[in-house]
Amino acid sequence: MMKQILIVFAVFSAATVSAQKINWVTMDEALAAQTETPKKIMMDVYTVWCGPCKLLDKNTFSNPDVIDYINKNYYAVKFNAEGTESITHDGFTYTNPNYQEGRRGRNATHFFADALKLQGYPSIVFFEDNGTLIQAVPGYKTPKQLEVYLKMIATDEYLEVTTAQKWQDYQKEFKHKFKE
Repeated sequence: MMKQILIVFAVFSAATVSAQKINWVTMDEALAAQTETPKKIMMDVYTVWCGPCKLLDKNTFSNPDVIDYINKNYYAVKFNAEGTESITHDGFTYTNPNYQEGRRGRNATHFFADALKLQGYPSIVFFEDNGTLIQAVPGYKTPKQLEVYLKMIATDEYLEVTTAQKWQDYQKEFKHKFKE
């Protein structure tokens, strides 16, 4: 009986631990999943040498409110902007042919990162459920800062935010629910 209780406890503990992480997939996996269950894509674009990227993982992507919202509303993609993963998007396969194995520090930029015209790392990039680029948001974001973008894009309210003034108004009226 005690052994059964321990097994049940272990299963619930494992479920709780796994429920507290973002379900990261590759871009190709996210695009393929769109055919079954369309959802927008949120891509964390990082590099291995980027300090703010590590802080984003530690402080923001470990926040239970952020995790829950992303897992429910997005396919979450983690993409190394200097990595070797190949990505097929809009009929073109992007690679990083100039990548140098074993190189310390910065490496060659992946062609998909170039195609996104990113302004720095980390960048959080949003795509429609058909894979069309919506917007790249550069820089480290706290859970509350990210919440504005996550909810605005998931609900399609971003379609109404067409001027700087509308963006300022949107931010002013936004009611934060995520805890820091």
